[in-house]
Amino acid sequence: MTDHVTVTKADGVLTLLMNRPDKKNALTDAMYGVLADEIGAAQADTAVRVIAIRGEGDIFTAGNDLADFASARPGYGPRNVGRFIRAIAENDKPLIAAVQGRAVGVGTTMLLHCDHVILADDAKLTTPFVSLGLVPEAASSLLLPARVGHLRAFSMLALGEAVAARDAVALGLASAVVPVADLVGAIESAAARIAAQPLGAIRATKRLMRDAAAITAHMNVESKEFLERLQSPEAKEAFMAFVQRRAPDFTQFA
Repeated sequence: MTDHVTVTKADGVLTLLMNRPDKKNALTDAMYGVLADEIGAAQADTAVRVIAIRGEGDIFTAGNDLADFASARPGYGPRNVGRFIRAIAENDKPLIAAVQGRAVGVGTTMLLHCDHVILADDAKLTTPFVSLGLVPEAASSLLLPARVGHLRAFSMLALGEAVAARDAVALGLASAVVPVADLVGAIESAAARIAAQPLGAIRATKRLMRDAAAITAHMNVESKEFLERLQSPEAKEAFMAFVQRRAPDFTQFA
């Protein structure tokens, strides 16, 4: 395990396991670095035919480690976050995910870049960016409305409303729902099935289905806004309220 990410490679499947269950798999900058490195390297690795992302324990991920963001220098976020979201946007090999419990923030937005998503029946997807004084990332302000429509996307991105597992399938955010006990077996079965397909045809099909250049261009716009919002009084109030375990007060800001 490197920086709380367990990396395994077998039978054509690269599995990236977020392994920080004591902290709800909250993603640190170091974890983002490992994920970005592995996904990037997989593009040229002929032994990798499928990339699978999972989370150890009861929760897929609680999203970003807020301590990393709160300590960021003005105008800068944790440096590996951007590398990770670009890696998942530019990746043209099959990317799949198995999600149990909560998938918060980037835990949900990364799923928009996946080609096959299996949810445990206890999964809940949330994107509480605005409540932290921030804006969406990973091109989710483009991809989510395209997937679920403007109104539902607004309720998720601006109001932070959770989406339960079966609703996520109905909305096109996931492929299937299984009992929690069956989740690992289900994603391993899916990975094996995809790995047996002709990879060249799969990669070509994925490139035809996704405009990677448009997605990364939108990410650049989002990232600029995100970094500006990260240093805003609203975000600082949200982070301070989190540390002090109180409700934030945004009424003081215009």
